[in-house]
Amino acid sequence: MPAQRLSVVVTRRLPEPVETRMKELFDVELRDPDTRMTREELANAMRRADVLVPCVTDPIDAALIGQAGDKLKLIANYGAGVDHIDVATARQRGILVSNTPGVVTEDTADMTLALIMAVTRRIPEGLAVMQAGAWQGWAPTAFMGGRLGGKRLGILGMGRIGQAVARRARAFGMQVHYNNRKRLRPELEAELDATFWESLDQMVSRMDILSINCPHTPSTYHLMNARRLKLMKPTAVIVNTSRGEVIDENALTRGLRAGELGGAGLDVFEHGHEVNPRLRELPNVVLLPHMGSATLEGRIEMGEKVIINIKTFADGHRPPDQVVPGQL
Repeated sequence: MPAQRLSVVVTRRLPEPVETRMKELFDVELRDPDTRMTREELANAMRRADVLVPCVTDPIDAALIGQAGDKLKLIANYGAGVDHIDVATARQRGILVSNTPGVVTEDTADMTLALIMAVTRRIPEGLAVMQAGAWQGWAPTAFMGGRLGGKRLGILGMGRIGQAVARRARAFGMQVHYNNRKRLRPELEAELDATFWESLDQMVSRMDILSINCPHTPSTYHLMNARRLKLMKPTAVIVNTSRGEVIDENALTRGLRAGELGGAGLDVFEHGHEVNPRLRELPNVVLLPHMGSATLEGRIEMGEKVIINIKTFADGHRPPDQVVPGQL
């Protein structure tokens, strides 16, 4: 008699190839329509599933984990970041947590460079004029932005994505600088031609462009606070494709409105999808709806990692991408 299939609840719609493969392997409940689960729906899902497959839009805190039944054994997150999951409480309850690291590295780095170019070359301003039919023809001083070659790029967080951003920046002729919890190995630092700054304050005060590529943890919350933002050059640009909570969004908005910063490109926001309306009014700010990892290839690879984590767990082994509190 074949072993009973694991019951899996998926909280959002996933790419069709991923959902099809899940149906072949597991007793899976897919989400239709593609809306965020309410807290009550999440609690119910955690009571009836062996495995929950959530994503960044599902806050799974200690209280919610406390409502889970004894059946739930694995939270197989669809995404690399797990700051929306109380991993320590899950572990105490005997619930494993896995994620999908490494998949979004290249896609997110591409989007980081896209935002840098969009802000520094004023691409959205030009696009808006063209779409409005208001272009009067070329003029010597119209839409003048800045040249990327020779600019100093400061990378805050030199993990996989930060390093991928550094490689792209070098191709554009930018000078790469970085701040990280640990300095890179000398050979990797030489390969990236990157300069390490032990002091974040000193680095941000000298950069033309600052790219946020660190995770959200208690130690990085509002790492770019009002004081640090004021250290930046008035012409400097800040770009964030990591986690919105790393920047004090109100302080950033005030600085941009006061002309204390040259511009910003944001793919993530401090309060999820609730974007500060004052940011939308500024011509030197480019806002995107968390598109950093939004490629078909990347999203399918994320799904494949989720499936491997669940399948490995079902076979009685440790999921290859298990997250433990000590890693965070």
